[in-house]
Amino acid sequence: MRARVDEIVFDCADPAALVRFWAALLGGDPEDRSPDWSYIDPPGFTRLAFQRVPEGKTVKNRLHLDLDAGDIASATAEAERLGATRSGGIVTDAQGSFQVLLDPEGNEFCFVSGVSGPTG
Repeated sequence: MRARVDEIVFDCADPAALVRFWAALLGGDPEDRSPDWSYIDPPGFTRLAFQRVPEGKTVKNRLHLDLDAGDIASATAEAERLGATRSGGIVTDAQGSFQVLLDPEGNEFCFVSGVSGPTG
């Protein structure tokens, strides 16, 4: 048997606010199923869901999204305008470049260019 990724779920404090950040970043219409659960279906990607949990984020994510947005600097500026926070600077190595960012609740993600290996 092989499983298929149905959705990727982010634990968070405010699903309605976080889904709107990610919808602005990736596209798709934010849907609020309940005060505790929101989701988007970004074009060409798996559904992202946001689930309210009582505890806050305390450590580095064990999973993060690498997003190819073309121009890393421009994508970073737009993400910051939407509420993201930059973590360090753009890193470039033989595999390509990446920029680590934090969404409004502190979840890490990266903008990448030419990267085909581990980041952040």
